[in-house]
Amino acid sequence: MAGSGYFTEETPSMNVLTRRAMALTGAVSLTLILAACGGSGDDAGGSNSLTITANAISGGKNAAQADWIEKWVIPQFTKAQKAKGVDVKVTFRPSGVDDEQYKTKLALDLQSGSGPDVYDIDGIWVGEFAQAGYIKPLNNVVKGASSWDGWKQIPDSVQQLATFEDKLYGIPGGSDGRVIYYNKELFKQAGLPEKWQPTSWDQIIEAGEKLKSVKDVTPIQLNAGTAMGEATTMQGFLPLLAGTGESAWADGKWTGATQGVKDALNLYSEIYGDKLGDPLLQKEAKGRDKSFAEFAAGKVGMLLEGDYFWRSVINPKGGVAPMEKRDEVVGYAKIPAMTAGSGVNGQDFVSYSGGGVQTINPKSKNTDLAFELMKFMNSADAIKKQLAGEARITARTDVNDEVLAGDPMLSFVSKDVLPVTSFRPPLAEYAQVSTLLQEATAAVVDGKSPEQAAADYAKKLEGAVGGAGNIKS
Repeated sequence: MAGSGYFTEETPSMNVLTRRAMALTGAVSLTLILAACGGSGDDAGGSNSLTITANAISGGKNAAQADWIEKWVIPQFTKAQKAKGVDVKVTFRPSGVDDEQYKTKLALDLQSGSGPDVYDIDGIWVGEFAQAGYIKPLNNVVKGASSWDGWKQIPDSVQQLATFEDKLYGIPGGSDGRVIYYNKELFKQAGLPEKWQPTSWDQIIEAGEKLKSVKDVTPIQLNAGTAMGEATTMQGFLPLLAGTGESAWADGKWTGATQGVKDALNLYSEIYGDKLGDPLLQKEAKGRDKSFAEFAAGKVGMLLEGDYFWRSVINPKGGVAPMEKRDEVVGYAKIPAMTAGSGVNGQDFVSYSGGGVQTINPKSKNTDLAFELMKFMNSADAIKKQLAGEARITARTDVNDEVLAGDPMLSFVSKDVLPVTSFRPPLAEYAQVSTLLQEATAAVVDGKSPEQAAADYAKKLEGAVGGAGNIKS
């Protein structure tokens, strides 16, 4: 994941990326600088040459992606272009490091003018890279980019992953969604329906109160605190905030001690103050893993998580906390807004998603050809080839309709959840903001009032985002 381009004027985001790039010292810095000496397209040789980068390497991190690029994408794209009378050479620059290292290396490459032609970045980096001048709106880089027929298969909500300030910077890759998982057997014991879809927060609390009657069961697991890390923000706080009609960042400002923030924190207070959730789980270093194990063992009634939980945690075939009767026992529901219609954009239901974005170096010598490569890699055939039979949510509706047909839960996320989803602010300051939100939830779990926790959060926020002038109250 990373970006492209260069800048002639200092911006706050540019400073962040530059500091990260300069922070690499010794052997690591030398390695990166040597890697950056090629220049866009130079190592491929010839006017129709392209370089592509992703944080993937054969035999290492994201090996399947690396193998797909090297063994299928490059030869098939080269063949397809040759059939059009175009001789092209594509070179893959693999990587297999921590995401922040990958990000810093890419920033260094782009700063020196040697970035790749096509590269992957995390969607949460889009705004930061755009402000640094490393990426530009696709329509500014490639004439007619908006006419690609693939856009019709990528819902507007998913396109937001690659969007910053209403401009599209790349093609979104796979995505995901957050839902409420619940145990049907525990629901039955509590006198709750097997098919359950709450339409307000009050209905979640009501279900939790009924689950109290089931012995040795924690009614609700809503991630809180700093030990849960980003899972607290992504699986917990942000969907709740969206349910109040607010976002963490909007109209150029960060959200402070607003009514929405107080309402979201108040739900934490209701759950943990009324013993509907286990506060100790939120403080343990392995608390999230423990909550997974407890849900799988039938000791948690409801749990807010992403589709990762279904695919990789409670999957009876190879999950880390497998549930043999997952498909029969586990139900799933959309996360409701606080009340009907109170969510962002007037929605009744909300979610949050993440994912990667593929984009073009605006300083590439072959931007049109680079976009041809991107379109090829994000075609239905290419994506299905990459999936290799795995059921996984992609950005394309047509692919999802086909590959998820045998998995009702993932189909549910694709068809019902993605259309109402939101994405995290793609800005450098977000990491600090997320930590402050985690601290606010931890304070509420420990007994602090939602109003005081919100006020404390807003005060700390000033130092994270450059002062009160950048905060909406």
